[in-house]
Amino acid sequence: MPDPVRMEAAVHEYVAAFADGSPERVAALFAEDATVEDPVGTPPHVGREAILVFYAESMKTGAKLTLEGPVRLTADHAVFPFSVHLHWEGSDKRVDVIDTFRFNENNQIIEMRAYFGPLNMHGFA
Repeated sequence: MPDPVRMEAAVHEYVAAFADGSPERVAALFAEDATVEDPVGTPPHVGREAILVFYAESMKTGAKLTLEGPVRLTADHAVFPFSVHLHWEGSDKRVDVIDTFRFNENNQIIEMRAYFGPLNMHGFA
């Protein structure tokens, strides 16, 4: 079973890595065979290399994350609400998101799923 303290620390490192624009730090949180489904319903990015490419592209928007409540931990999952702030097509935007991380026994993320849709995207026309 993963360590809850390390699970929560991974969430905070994820947010901090975005603040620093470091996709390498984000990718390092994931197991080699992890998946990222962002948003839910889109094809997953499979494997650490694909995850690194995905986050490198995401960070090109200047995206910064702000936690919008406490991290919730249960069994091998961390769940957290946050907002993404970015500058896109000439104006500032915000997306309200809930992410879930599932961890392995080595405290690595093995699955990330992002929950948001058009009604959670503010400032997009």
